[in-house]
Amino acid sequence: MKASVGYLEASDAVAKRIKLLPTAIGFFFSFRLFFVLLTADVLHVDPQTGVILNLGLNYVLLVIVVFHSIGPAQNSLVSLLRLPCYLWVLCFLGFSGCSLVWSATSSLPAAIAFWCAMAADVAMVILLLRTDTIIETSSSIMKGYVYGACCIALIAWIMPAQSDLRLGDDEFLGPNQIGYACAFAFFFAQFLMRTEQGRWRLHGACLAITLLRSLSKTSIIAFIVGQAIILVLDKSVSRKSKVMLLLGAILTVAIFWGLLASYYDVYTNAGNQAETLTGRLGIWAFILDSSLDQPWVGHGFHSVWKVIPPFGIDQFEARHAHNELLQQFYAYGVVGIFVLIALYGSFYRQIKRLPKSSLRALLFGLLAFVLVRGLADTEAFDLSLPLWTIVMISALMAESAGAAKLCRQIAAGVNRA
Repeated sequence: MKASVGYLEASDAVAKRIKLLPTAIGFFFSFRLFFVLLTADVLHVDPQTGVILNLGLNYVLLVIVVFHSIGPAQNSLVSLLRLPCYLWVLCFLGFSGCSLVWSATSSLPAAIAFWCAMAADVAMVILLLRTDTIIETSSSIMKGYVYGACCIALIAWIMPAQSDLRLGDDEFLGPNQIGYACAFAFFFAQFLMRTEQGRWRLHGACLAITLLRSLSKTSIIAFIVGQAIILVLDKSVSRKSKVMLLLGAILTVAIFWGLLASYYDVYTNAGNQAETLTGRLGIWAFILDSSLDQPWVGHGFHSVWKVIPPFGIDQFEARHAHNELLQQFYAYGVVGIFVLIALYGSFYRQIKRLPKSSLRALLFGLLAFVLVRGLADTEAFDLSLPLWTIVMISALMAESAGAAKLCRQIAAGVNRA
């Protein structure tokens, strides 16, 4: 039964109304990548100003959301916190916050500020979900995120290419950041397209082409794996549409073939750089060796940047371990690995309980994208699947499953009648 899809389509009239605040929050979540580059290369001021701007806007938006959520609400806070995955999200936040006590960070005030920003992201999404309908709020956040990612994509195209032919600025807005933002936003655009909430094909095409042009290898490979799973599992997409999508992908690769070949030559001749696989092996070996010094609770939140020595002849300064499991082991030890597996496991089980539908296929593809990407890249503070996203999608799945159950009960009542 495609009850969950029917529920989403039935909510289309409500979800089409763009809510300004959740859309602005979603836009901020993706576009904040640009703030440091804006202050450093455009305004020509200290890059730290961009970090301060990022954190300041984060806290201001939280205050606005708190005032917005005062009064009667569609959902109770208690009912939201009882949803699947929320317990593990709070466990991750709580333990990472406690780790500030023993963190080997280069700046404790900065670490506290970054942790508060991560917690603020989660709090904003929970309060927004409490205030309005879940489908409407989630859709608006996704729309804002797609708009922000498209702006990042346009900025990346305008910027001069790096010496290795990739998009972005190696110091303030790297190709891996651009590729990840575009790929992640593409999954949101797919959700909006599948629930018929406006025209998002042009946005999706822009994001997919920019992902390829970014030459972010990890994100591209993870994206291909995720999309392949969606094509296999999503029975609502016709065979003709699948063939057209494959032909479009092949044509896009053919158009960029010259660039891809040139980049391959550059990449294979730069094996001593920390950004290559050879360099990552060195980072992984060093991080793993350091992790064994404190294997149970790790080195704490924000304990890589400016703490681990630079790598290679280019003196590459790693912001994270370039592997999600290793990053959690280094930062939070065995406890971190346990919470990571429990969190992703809870998210997987919730997807698996959904009835077979486009939503189920899409979320399996998104989870596969995150897991594959996590093999060679991750985030400095948050997870590859951000905590605020887990909170939002968990609530969306719970409401979809509830609607599917209600539809089955109504159908059973009609049959008995």
